[in-house]
Order: sequence, then structure tokens, then C-alpha cells
Amino acid sequence: MPLKPRLPWRRATLVPALSLLLPPWQGQGRLIKGGPAPTPSRGTGLTALRRRRRAKVGMGGSRAGQGTLRSLWRLSACVCVALLALAIAGAGESWRYSVEERRSGYTYLSEENQRLQDDDFANPGLLWVERGHELWQQIDGTAGTSCAGCHGDAATSMRGVRTRYPHFDPQKGQLINLEQQINRCRAERMHAPSYPYESDALLALTTFVAFQSRGLPIDVRIDGPAQPFFAAGKALYEQRRGQLDLACTHCHDRYAGQRLRGDVISQGQINGFPIYRHTWQTLGSTHRMFAWCNTSVRSEPYPLGSDEYVNLELFVAWRGRGLPVETPAVRR
Repeated sequence: MPLKPRLPWRRATLVPALSLLLPPWQGQGRLIKGGPAPTPSRGTGLTALRRRRRAKVGMGGSRAGQGTLRSLWRLSACVCVALLALAIAGAGESWRYSVEERRSGYTYLSEENQRLQDDDFANPGLLWVERGHELWQQIDGTAGTSCAGCHGDAATSMRGVRTRYPHFDPQKGQLINLEQQINRCRAERMHAPSYPYESDALLALTTFVAFQSRGLPIDVRIDGPAQPFFAAGKALYEQRRGQLDLACTHCHDRYAGQRLRGDVISQGQINGFPIYRHTWQTLGSTHRMFAWCNTSVRSEPYPLGSDEYVNLELFVAWRGRGLPVETPAVRR
């Protein structure tokens, strides 16, 4: 009778490498099914497997080895959970700049520009903050005083000021913004000449004062004597202008989030102004942005600091109520 050949893959084969990957409490040292168990003479029993595993891994007794492996597994699980938490936190970072349906321009930026704004050592707008700090302490005018001479430490006295402007000025009987308030203080208290609108000095001092309110929510008043100025700003926001026959609301309300050529249209919030804009390669005010938008729709812009733009600034600030002050923000 011919002998049947013995098939090599029918033999029982140990898998020590796989057994080392499994936790020690889950059947290590098992055999591949399909053949008889090895003879005890080869030393492949459960006790021998444990001895060889301890020798390879370099552990002590059975309980010590299992405890160490359990610790390694727990450490790996903790690391994975920590990495996942960091990823979730990073993904949700931009939503700190959203309130209900209102979104800051920060949420429309690329990750590179978001990191640029968040890094105080890389954000170019901080150069104007430093310059503003120098002007804050600089004595100017015939009164022989400085901003710090009246207001002291800006970190305390100017905290929250940016959030309230524009506001109604009873003395002038009209709406004024932060830039106009700075020039008013220079003229009336320091007896110094007013800074020209959009000048480097006025941008620096405005940015420095606004910087003290960074992180606080925008909270302008639109009732009482400010109400008619708010209504005028709202009317200008909704008015069609220029050869393109477009209003602010067409881009920033109806089509926010969609693309215009290579850019994403934002909601047009102003909680980060003055801003450093890559297109300008410098810092710019809210009114410069208004004028740029007017020019983009082929419309004649109003003068910077005009009543029309101050009224519009109040309405747009109200649109972004609750959004945090980001000054100096970075935009495209």
C-alpha cells in the first residue's frame, strides 16, 4: 500500500511573534489549527512559552511581565486619546470667532493666515501696536502732557473701549468713532494737532488702544440718540451703488462663503480692524476698507472719516455684535 505524503502545512506551527503582539491576558502561545499538538519533548507547553517570552522581552516573573505590558497598553491608549483631543481642539479653533450665524473674517482664512494672526511674534500688525505704545507715552502739544498722563496704564484704562465705538457724542451731537475720539483728545486736552486720517501715527495709536480690548465682544449701542445714525448706516449698507449696481448686502449677506474669482467672500465683519491686509502690504482702517469696496463696484468712495462711513461703521459693528475684538487682525 502506497504511503500518503505528509503535508507540511498540516503540522502544528507556533506563532511566537504574533503572541507577543497580543495582550498577555488573551491566549498567547496558541497553535495554528489543523494538526496535532507538539510533543512535550520540544518544550512547547504553556509554561515553556511563558519562559521563552520572558527571556525575549527581558521581564521578570509572570505577574511583573503582565503588569508591564498592561502599562504599555494603557500608555498607548492615553497617547492616542491625547492626540485625538488635540486634533479636535485644533479643528474647532476658528469657531471661537463665531457667534450664532455671525462669523468673523478669521473663519474664512487659510490655516497659514490664521497661524500668522495668532502668533504675536509673526503678526505684522504688532509693529503698529509697539509704535502706538510709544505714542501713548510721548508728550506732545502745548499742554505738555501725553495720553498716559491722563489715562495712565492703557491695559486698564482702555480695556473695553474698542468694543463701544462708534458711539454717540453728546457734546458734538453726532456719532464718532475711535479715531475721531483720539484726535479729539489730542486737540482738546493735549493742545496738539490732530493726526490725518489713515496716517501711520493715527493707525498706530488706534491699534494700540483697540489691542487692549482683544478678546472682548463687540457691544455698540444703537438705541436712544444713536438710533437715527444707525438707520442711516443700515440704509447705506443696503443701497445699490456704482456701475455694477451692487450693495454691501449682496456680497456679504447673500453670497457670504461663496467664491469671487480666487477669494472667498466673507460676511464683512469689522471686529478685527485696524487690520494688516496682504493686498495693501500695510495696516488699514475700517474706512479704508469701505472705500476699497466702493471702488470695487465702480462707485465713488466717500472721504475717510466722513459721516456716511461712521454711520456705516456703526451698523456693520452691530452686525458683528458679540464677536471678539481681534485687533490687529490679518486678512488677505
